[in-house]
Amino acid sequence: MKPEMLAEQLAEKMGIEIVSRSLEEVVGRMPVAGNRQPYGLMHGGASGVLAETLGSTLSALHALPERFPVGLELACTHHRAATDGWVTGVARPLHVGRSTSTTEIVLTDDQGHRICTAKLTCLHRDTLPGG
Repeated sequence: MKPEMLAEQLAEKMGIEIVSRSLEEVVGRMPVAGNRQPYGLMHGGASGVLAETLGSTLSALHALPERFPVGLELACTHHRAATDGWVTGVARPLHVGRSTSTTEIVLTDDQGHRICTAKLTCLHRDTLPGG
């Protein structure tokens, strides 16, 4: 993706940063500030965005450039609330195949408490979606 295209992407608007990436894991983080629901807790949808960003990045590392990953299913279990600081996510592959990949993403707060466990399955397409 061209750098000028990144400015309009959801991950940047939410403050998501990719810290490291490899075929074994992708690590990223997101600030709680700016991603809260009205009661001051981090929005559950924000956890989903972070999880899908990290999981789809991992799928892309495995599938590109021959195939293009697109999210097929995302499931999130919210364990506890985050109210401030940063949430860090670690995505690790559960399955990597030619046509699909499934990733587990664990989100933790600054104290190391697990706040969310997510599972993302991506479909690996032969052609770029929408193109």
